[in-house]
Parts: sequence; structure tokens; C-alpha cells
Amino acid sequence: MAVTNATIRAVNDLTARWAGVSEGGTVFSAAGVWPLLAFLADGAGGAARGELAEAVGMPAEEAAGAARELLAVMGRMRGLDSALGLWTKRTLELRERWEAGLPLEAHGVLTGDVGVDKGALDAWAVKRTGGLIEEMPVQVTEDTEMVLASALALRTEWLSRFWERPLWPRTGPWQDRQLVGLRRSSEVLDRVGVADTPDGHVTELKVLGDNAIDVHLLLGEERMTPGQVLGAGVDLLARRRAVVPGDRLPYGEVGPGLRVGRVRSATPDPPILDTTTVAFGMSAEHDLLELHRLFGLTTAATDTDRGHFPEISDFPMVIRAARQSAMAKFTALGFRAAAVTAIGAVGAGIPRLRWVTTRIDATFDRPFGFLAVHRHSRLVLASGWVTDPTEYPEDPEYDEHDEDF
Repeated sequence: MAVTNATIRAVNDLTARWAGVSEGGTVFSAAGVWPLLAFLADGAGGAARGELAEAVGMPAEEAAGAARELLAVMGRMRGLDSALGLWTKRTLELRERWEAGLPLEAHGVLTGDVGVDKGALDAWAVKRTGGLIEEMPVQVTEDTEMVLASALALRTEWLSRFWERPLWPRTGPWQDRQLVGLRRSSEVLDRVGVADTPDGHVTELKVLGDNAIDVHLLLGEERMTPGQVLGAGVDLLARRRAVVPGDRLPYGEVGPGLRVGRVRSATPDPPILDTTTVAFGMSAEHDLLELHRLFGLTTAATDTDRGHFPEISDFPMVIRAARQSAMAKFTALGFRAAAVTAIGAVGAGIPRLRWVTTRIDATFDRPFGFLAVHRHSRLVLASGWVTDPTEYPEDPEYDEHDEDF
């Protein structure tokens, strides 16, 4: 079973729209939200059904099938663990057709004991993310009739590792900070490129993982917003914008943080790509109801006089809570990220120099974006904007190989 291009495009477009309303340093996963919205769209009626269909980018009657395909494909991706969970009160009778569309192992029971239910849901989040997320992001109450949740955790090790060095940016918001700089050299020039977008130029660097999960670093012009930079990255994945690869770039300052030059060498070396970036680790909490229009939850969450999911159950339900907890960590050795998303319903990212060679210097020493991407499907699994990189430790005993990765 293969996930369709339309589904990939719908998830990635949600990534771009979410980035467009994000502020500051953050990490999020549209791939964690989209299947939940799709299943809700399939079970919704009235205005809520239309809003959810618009949010998922396809007709409501097609959404659940697309979500099942997406979950099946994600379940087969190396380096990615994903799961869907559904918990309902024993007294809530679900429509057989809707329940049958969920994974067989997904359905659990809410006992009505808040402490017991919280413990069970938190344990699920911990297990499904390998401990990267420690709690279910929504709180259950005595009134909670249903919780629909997703979890994903991804891990990749770089095909070509970085080496840690202290980095002191000379300009920009990180000026004079001592950061964990990551450096490496490569003869593969097309890992970097420049795109000309309506909002400005964007430099893209692909950092390849050993399991087909890659991280694309995106640096825009200083005046560009996170939404513009990450949106450009999604456009590049969809091939809506062209990238000029490193081996075709002219000499000079060719893009944000990117310079191509001729340097003298003691040996007849091939052209080289030198990359400098920073290590980072971040976590974020998102209240999806604060962005209810983006996620198609306006009617389902604000009109509490009647139920909005007649194809899920005869019992009238409205959305009481919708949240995501997410984290990401980028180190010399690799990358990992996780997200748990939950929606609760209640009733109503100096020798003699004889030769000359080409060198490309790619430097990410000011805020930039990232997309964690499955290489073959081009599905964005996690995204973010880096504003607070890792400080270089003062501990003389520090050893980068002690990194928990």
C-alpha cells in the first residue's frame, strides 16, 4: 500500500501553513496532527465536516482512507515509530464503520477515574516515543468521553558525521555567544543549493541520515520570517520552486550564509563543501485550539450547543482540548524528534600552495529552519525554527562522544 502524492502534499501544506502562524523558536509535527483531523473529518457532520475537510486538504469522505494509508506507510519507515490511540468511556457506543477504520490495537477504555486514566495515557505516550515525551498533552476529566491521539518518534544517524568545535558568531542575534559548532567537509557539492523565492533567497542544506530520514536546514535572508523560510522548504520538496545546486553556483556570495570561492591548496584537491552549523535541542507545547481555524476545529470546539460527530457516535460530542507536545535534538552524530498529539472530546527542526580549487562555505550561524523529511516519499515528519542553539559547555571533562544519542 502506497501513500498518494495528494496525501503527502496535504500533510506538507499543513506544515507550511502552521509555520506561517508560528512565532519564535519552536518544533512541531503536522504529520502527527493530520491523521487525527482526517479521522475526525470522516466522522463529522454539518459545518464541522466542511471545516475539517478544508484543514486536511481533501473531501471528508476520502480523509479516513488517506489517514489509514499514511499510518501504514509511516509504520514501515525505518527509524520512525508511530502509533494511533483511541480511548472512550465504556458507555460511549461508536459507529461500527468509523471504529473499523482505526487500527485494531488502537482502542482503549476510559474508566472515569481521572488519576487512573491519566496514568494510562501518559504511559502510552512514554512507550510510543521511547521516553522522549513523558505525558499525554491533554488532560482527561470526568467529562471526557473520547481521546484520539497519535505519537511518532524518529531517529537517524548521519551518513557523514559532524565534528564539534566552539563557535562564536561574529554578527547576528548569536553574536559573542559560545555555541556548540558542528563542522564537516564533503566533496558532494549538490547537498547544498540556493532557491529564489517570492520572499527572498533561501539556502538549503540536506543532511542525510542512514535510514532515509534526512534533515533539511533552511537559511533565508535576514528579513524573512520563519513561515516564509519553512514554506519555501516545503515548496522545494514539492518541486514548486527550483534549487540551483552547489556544483552549478557561480563564485561569490551566492545565497544566505553561502559563499563560493577559489582557494589555494598544497595538493590537487577536488572541490569541497565546508559546512558550519550549530547543535540544538528544543521542545514545545502547542494548543491547537488557539489556531482552531488552521486545524478546522472552529465549529467543533466553539459551538457547544450540539454534537458535531454523528458518524462517530449517536452521543453528541464537541472538542474540549487539542494539544501537541514535540521535541527535537540535532547533534554531531544525528537527529531525533518526537511528538504526541491528542484531541479530547466531551459531551455537547603554511605549506607551498601550488594548486587552486573551489570551496563552498555554508554557514548557519543565525536563526534558521529545519524539516525532517522521509527521503523517498518527501513527507515532512517534523519541523522547526532554531533560535536558541546549544551552548558550548565549560566543563573541561566534556566529551562529545558522551552525547546521549
